[in-house]
Amino acid sequence: MRETGAIAGVSVAHADATVDEIEAAGGDGVRATVSDLLAREGVEEAFAVQTCNRSEAYVVTDRTIDGATALSTFAPDVRGGAVRRLDHEESLEHLMRVASGLESLVLGEDQIIGQLREAYEESKSAGGIGPVLKDAVTKALHVGERARTETEINEGVVSLGSAAVRLAASEIDLTDGTAVVVGAGEMGTLAARTLDDTPVAEILVANRTVPNAEFVAEEVDTPAEAVSLADLPAVIPDADLVVTATGSPDLIVHPSYVDGAGRLVCIDIAQPRDVDPAAGAREGVTVYDIDDLEDVTRRTRESRAQEARDVESIIDEELDRILEAYKRKRADDAISSMYAGADQVKARELDRAMSRLEAQGGLTDEQRETVEDLADALVGQLLAAPTRSLRDAAGEDDWETIRTALRLFDPEFTSQAAGSEEVDAIADAGPDAVPDSVAEELDD
Repeated sequence: MRETGAIAGVSVAHADATVDEIEAAGGDGVRATVSDLLAREGVEEAFAVQTCNRSEAYVVTDRTIDGATALSTFAPDVRGGAVRRLDHEESLEHLMRVASGLESLVLGEDQIIGQLREAYEESKSAGGIGPVLKDAVTKALHVGERARTETEINEGVVSLGSAAVRLAASEIDLTDGTAVVVGAGEMGTLAARTLDDTPVAEILVANRTVPNAEFVAEEVDTPAEAVSLADLPAVIPDADLVVTATGSPDLIVHPSYVDGAGRLVCIDIAQPRDVDPAAGAREGVTVYDIDDLEDVTRRTRESRAQEARDVESIIDEELDRILEAYKRKRADDAISSMYAGADQVKARELDRAMSRLEAQGGLTDEQRETVEDLADALVGQLLAAPTRSLRDAAGEDDWETIRTALRLFDPEFTSQAAGSEEVDAIADAGPDAVPDSVAEELDD
């Protein structure tokens, strides 16, 4: 029997947590996090997403306590106020808000869609995606796409890269300047594209793999050159702006790299950090991290307030749809299990009854059909009321009733707990003779 479980989630994000706390919750990456969660008792599915401004994990379990227990060690070194725990409905809504950009540092930014897709594929590769999380993440991505096609939530500053460039432009004159972009991933590419619309004279793209940096350099019209990370100590002192966005677990820009620099702004939008904070102690050098982008993103939020309300209406609509579908699925699982268990008992008892009737003189085809119709009618009438009750329970979010029904009417449990000999014994001895196996299950 495959039961439709419930989602539990945990989030450590920029709204409540610092960069260091988000990094601490990130663990060893999405796949490692998912593999670890799947090894926990009761966890059937797992999904994790880790970006520069959030570390989150979700599990699917039968029992709520199993979900809470599995996620209890997700962020053990992060203060309680920075950790947000989510139940099933909250998890579904939160994923939609994340995909829509409502939970992003830069309201409505587009990059999160790609990050969620990548996290989904990594979680799937680790064996974490099953029917519940597939529906949840797919729905979230659909909502994110609706938000961007039906509203203008992503107009203006739409990424940390563009927010970083706007912050730099407010601090220094970029005219005829030199900008260094460290990292050739999605954020680095977005930063380079945003710099292409500024008056900088030259863009240097540094990356561990130089061909990847060359690809980004070819994306812009401003004169651009690809260099390796080993060239950073030589190129940074002559730069006006450095934007770092790598996925390296280690520091990339050390304090010695800024020796000899004039007025230099370093904006670190990587998670974990790329720039050693000590570099900001050098005269003329200013280092900003993700937390420092808040003022830029605040202005964006103010201009998108109405668009955000429109997106929330979309989320409300889609959340109602997926919750109703989930409730129907939970009820249908229990009802199917109930009928499957009843059909097994019916088939077994029909076979025994037919054998006895044959021994008493045989049956005509019409008589055999009458007996079978009688059995079908009895099952249908006996289960009609429980069927209505289970659908009502799902509509009222009474998952304990659903879970109990799934366990009691599991065909395997039914056949193991009450074989034909035990059924006879119960019938002869009365209600006090319930088998231990049945009693233990009922006690649970």
